Amino acid sequence: MDDRVLPAEPVYEAQLRAAGDPHHQPAVMEQLKEEARDRGLWNLFHPHADVHPSVPGLSNVEYAPLAEIMGRSRIAPEACNCNAPDTGNMEVLTLFGTPEQRERWLDPLLEGSIRSAFAMTEPAVASSDATNIETRIRRDGDEYVIDGRKWWTTGALHPNLRVFIVMGETDPDAGRHRRQSMVLVPADTPGVRVLRSLPVFGYQHQEGHGEVLFEDVRVPVDHVVAEEGDGFRIAQARLGPGRIHHAMRTIGLAERALELLCLRAQQRVTFGRPVSSRANVQDWIADARIDIEMIRLLTMKTAWLMDTVGNQHARTEIAAIKVAAPAVAQRVVDAAIQVHGGAGVSDDFPLAEMYAHARTMRMVDGPDEVHRMTIARAELARHPLPDAAG
Repeated sequence: MDDRVLPAEPVYEAQLRAAGDPHHQPAVMEQLKEEARDRGLWNLFHPHADVHPSVPGLSNVEYAPLAEIMGRSRIAPEACNCNAPDTGNMEVLTLFGTPEQRERWLDPLLEGSIRSAFAMTEPAVASSDATNIETRIRRDGDEYVIDGRKWWTTGALHPNLRVFIVMGETDPDAGRHRRQSMVLVPADTPGVRVLRSLPVFGYQHQEGHGEVLFEDVRVPVDHVVAEEGDGFRIAQARLGPGRIHHAMRTIGLAERALELLCLRAQQRVTFGRPVSSRANVQDWIADARIDIEMIRLLTMKTAWLMDTVGNQHARTEIAAIKVAAPAVAQRVVDAAIQVHGGAGVSDDFPLAEMYAHARTMRMVDGPDEVHRMTIARAELARHPLPDAAG
């Protein structure tokens, strides 16, 4: 990270600007990926060592500090093939894909030669409740026909995109959690149109967050993931690891923001004294260190539970860290911006984009409110009212 990735950040940005395309794949990224593969720093997220020779099969506890290190830079996860949404899509294909699906899509994803996108969220409904999803997937002979509009489909504008995993309704008459299915849709399938890339607080991310229209899109029935009606179950399996991975990386973001805060506070002088000598700034620094240590410990506990008792039994902790980590990062970055003054809201430092990322994380993979509801319900279930009849 220190010797190769962080120095590559300005090169990456310069190559993006020179291309005149915000979704161009900078050459330096491919160089970083090649070096990461050579060093064995590849597919570190994947817990199943038998799926591919490049997968070390680390546990969540082992992966957590590595994800934190990668979280210090927005280009590091892709450099190590540990970037969302590909990580979640690779786990879906590993757990639920057929041998043919894994050969066609999983192997190239694990090798880093293609990218993927996950099309779940929709503009017309509150997608924080996945059962609201309206995209229709109907069977017509040996094909599925897909019609719907998705957005915030991360990766939709990456030049190496080759496949979408699309979630939609296959049986509107089924039980509430059996109506949805997931289908693999090659990116070049007729009827797939990327309408635009959605900016995040004005930032156009290189991979793009696409609004995608699916109109009379036809794919063979063997492109369904697992079975019809398994969409909600697959989504739950996918999102647990994704949520803790986001939290792990967010700790790294917060650590880097705190470092920048401390350096700036010691470099600048106001009214004859270093900014770092001001009591309120010292309070910000102390609070940041306390908060970061707390979320790191909660993340490690969550990772340990996922490793030992499984994702389902760690769902309260997964929800808790998904709420806590972005909130802490947002506070730390905000303090760092304040200490940097006008420079903090410019692009001369990474803080403004880090703030945008931390704030967005409070909605990605489920908003804070849904996770708090999960936590509260679990807590209430531990304290039932006494039976009135007893």
